[in-house]
Order: sequence, then C-alpha cells, then structure tokens
Amino acid sequence: MKYKLTENFIEYKGKKLYQIQSLKNFSDVAVGELGGYIESEKNLSQEGDCWISGGAKIYDKAKIYGKAIVSNNAKVYGEAKIYGKAIVSNNAKVYGNAIVSGDAIVSGNAEVYDTAVVSGDGSIYGNLFIS
Repeated sequence: MKYKLTENFIEYKGKKLYQIQSLKNFSDVAVGELGGYIESEKNLSQEGDCWISGGAKIYDKAKIYGKAIVSNNAKVYGEAKIYGKAIVSNNAKVYGNAIVSGDAIVSGNAEVYDTAVVSGDGSIYGNLFIS
C-alpha cells in the first residue's frame, strides 16, 4: 500500500471525505506526507505514482490512477477518470463521465464534464467549460 486514509475528514456536499497520508516514498511524495481528500480507497489507486494533494477532493465513483496528479483545490467526481500523466489542478473540476488522460493538463477554473475527453498533450487553462 502506498497510502492510507487518516482519521482527518471533512464534510463536503453531504459526503465524508478522508485525508490521505503516504506510507512510502514515490515520485515527488515523501513517506508521511498528507495529501488531499477522498471518499474511499476506490477513488485513488494504490498502484503507480498517482497522488492528490493540496485540498483536492475526489469522490463518488471518480478514479485517479497511473501517474496522474490532482492538486490544489481541484475536484473530481461523478464517474470521471484521470490517468496517464494527466494533471488537474487549481480550481479545475472534472465530473460526469469525463476523462482526462495522457499528458493533458486541466487547470485554473476549467471544467471538463459530461462525456468530454481531454487526452494526449492537450492543455486547458483559465475559465473554459468543455462538455
């Protein structure tokens, strides 16, 4: 296992989200480092170098895996999937059945939702809304 759910939690939109803590060193994450918040271990893979940090929130059936990073105040929910080397950061939201993969970056106040797919080396910044 690379992380555990801590006893630290927040209530967010009627859901209980637990803060994660790294159990080992990997990528840029140090053992003992506190990360973001997830509803359950189903949201963040124990495999690979994926990680969430900085107040990021992952819930519902959303999944983060591979080498994906979700950070700052980003939110991923619904049945969204983030994988590959994708980065979702700042106030970005990915939800519904949206997918962000490859080397894609979604940042700022961007929203990716419904059945939208951002992949490859596509990058989305600023106040964009994609569906």
